[in-house]
Amino acid sequence: MMRGLAQRLVDREANGKKPLNARAAFGEVVAKLRRPLVALTGVNGFRALLSRALALANAEVRWLNAVHIKADGSLECPAEVAQLDKKEVAIGEAVLIAHFLGLLVTFIGESLTSRLVQDAWPGAPIKDFDSITAGASKKEK
Repeated sequence: MMRGLAQRLVDREANGKKPLNARAAFGEVVAKLRRPLVALTGVNGFRALLSRALALANAEVRWLNAVHIKADGSLECPAEVAQLDKKEVAIGEAVLIAHFLGLLVTFIGESLTSRLVQDAWPGAPIKDFDSITAGASKKEK
């Protein structure tokens, strides 16, 4: 449900950047959402939300067990991840961001989540954000 949107956000952050550098594309997505969410929930609230998303994603993608959340809420991705297949990394990034966005919808609602995402990626076509509402609607049925 959120994976399509998550993949598009990861792709936007990875576009034009060297893949699998010290800060993976999903780290950039999290970084863009961190400032407004820390203002809303505090650093501990943000870290708790990200920790839960990471725990959920770990169940689907084993290599995410190596990812750690720093005290400031940023993600630390070990160098070993660079040895993984690019497709495997892309799937893991999308899974983590999808869980993170799904938790945001659950806790702050789809309207505020959509607004945060649109504020972080203002140049993105509006269709990129349709999956938030579509995903939440399917979940409610």
